[in-house]
Amino acid sequence: MCKERAAELRDEILFRQPVSSHLGECPICCLPLPIDSRQHKGQSCCSKIICMGCAQAHYLRQTEGQLDETCPFCRQPQPKWEEEVGKNHLKRIESNNPFAMQQMGRMCHKEGDYESAFEYLTKAAELGDVGAHYNLSFLYQHGEGVEKDEKKELYHLEVAAIAGHPNARHNVGAHELRNCRNDRAVKHFIIAANLGYDGAIQALKKCYAGGVVSKEDFAVALRAYQAAVDATKSPQREAAAKVVAAFYKKSSERD
Repeated sequence: MCKERAAELRDEILFRQPVSSHLGECPICCLPLPIDSRQHKGQSCCSKIICMGCAQAHYLRQTEGQLDETCPFCRQPQPKWEEEVGKNHLKRIESNNPFAMQQMGRMCHKEGDYESAFEYLTKAAELGDVGAHYNLSFLYQHGEGVEKDEKKELYHLEVAAIAGHPNARHNVGAHELRNCRNDRAVKHFIIAANLGYDGAIQALKKCYAGGVVSKEDFAVALRAYQAAVDATKSPQREAAAKVVAAFYKKSSERD
């Protein structure tokens, strides 16, 4: 009975709709941050996540005024080289900043240093960084820097999902779908869709086509998804999105 009650309480927490995504709001314009990672950027100097709308507007002001490039939030000089970014992260890590630890962990992973990546991400997760939990799930999934462990992979995904990480929520739903627990999978996809995650909408489309989700539930999720996406929009961000799109287009043409 105790185990059953514990499972019920866990589900109550797991299936609770987060108020917002784990990213929260841009500290400058105070609008919800877009889920798309190309539409925001983390600052190594102050560990703040700034939307590209505010970052681009700040850059234009500096260019027009012929000013030195600084952080949009703390006004510290922007690092010009990757080494400077690493040094900034190390300074923040010394003060136990979880975001800096998470970023350093991702940098180590990118360089193939999986053991250091696991160490940094574990410390960041212990300090409450949601992104660190999400990234740890991949390390446990692929056995990078640690032995493969599906239970620990799912644990970190669920912790991130509860805190509002839409990608993690989608992955938990995909896990449930693979195990034929369709009702639970749909609940996860709907929660992620309510946060504005496009991948969840695509998953719900497939569930609807397969008769797993009703037309009414899909329509409600679609409206909630659009409302969440619209809440992140602003003229400033739309202008920045065009600049970002043009940059990626040029990069692909060069490649």
